Amino acid sequence: MRLIQVFDPALCCSSGVCGTDIDQNLVVFAGDAEWLKQQGGSLYRFNLAQQPLVFAETPAVASFLELSGEEGLPVTLVDGQVVLTGRYPSRTELMRYVGLALPKASETDGAEANTEPSKAGAIKGIVKSECCSGSSGCC
Repeated sequence: MRLIQVFDPALCCSSGVCGTDIDQNLVVFAGDAEWLKQQGGSLYRFNLAQQPLVFAETPAVASFLELSGEEGLPVTLVDGQVVLTGRYPSRTELMRYVGLALPKASETDGAEANTEPSKAGAIKGIVKSECCSGSSGCC
């Protein structure tokens, strides 16, 4: 399986799920990260407040911080490549990143899913069909 690394902004503790004002996104992501580990996935988190040297020693993250600053965190890497910035990945995204089979549409409350992840499927999921169709006005 692929290696996922999540570079968090400065948090009060390693998970960010502490203190009196807890961000619900951190609660959800912490649960999804633990779930992924239970499925055999490799996910490591790094906290800017506690592990700044890792940020400096990871070329993709160091470059990102130079251009975007700490405001752009979190940054998610898969096998050293930046795949997501500015928010935490969803469980479905984590599954896709490590190559686990995605749930069927009936298991995702009608959300679009692909049961056999592939490069073509991943690209198809990113590029929306209505984009550049002439009526969208994006092109």
